Amino acid sequence: MKKIFFLLLLSIAVIGCKSTSVTNTKLDNKTERMLKGNWTITAVNFPGSNYLKVNSFNLEDSSCFIGSDWSFISNNNKGQMSLNNPSTDCKDFSSPITWYVNKDGNFVLKIINDHKAKNVNSGYILRLNNVTETSFDLIDKVNVAGQVKDITYSFQRQ
Repeated sequence: MKKIFFLLLLSIAVIGCKSTSVTNTKLDNKTERMLKGNWTITAVNFPGSNYLKVNSFNLEDSSCFIGSDWSFISNNNKGQMSLNNPSTDCKDFSSPITWYVNKDGNFVLKIINDHKAKNVNSGYILRLNNVTETSFDLIDKVNVAGQVKDITYSFQRQ
């Protein structure tokens, strides 16, 4: 009887201590299908954006993402992103991406460059907000002058 009680208690502890990951892989397929297609970032907003610079996705200044093109393919969770801001301060950049939307409302993104997705160990988790047929927002947390602030990338369908 003691063994059964001990095994029951142990199994409850193991199940109860199951870790939850921010990158929950239970997919929100309906939202992913809504994002399928070609998009352009039309605005990047954060507190102090008029006088502060933020390096987005470890690539470029956030203002360089305005006008960037993004393609999302929902059936294989791949796509493409291209920075093509005509500003002289911005470099052109293009890369394949992998992405998915999980049931928690997070948009999980990997910028692949010239690597296989399985070999890229870093990525970005952004909050998906205001999803419609023609627009959506991705919200990232960034450190601005020592404080964590939201930076919002506004997308419009092409």
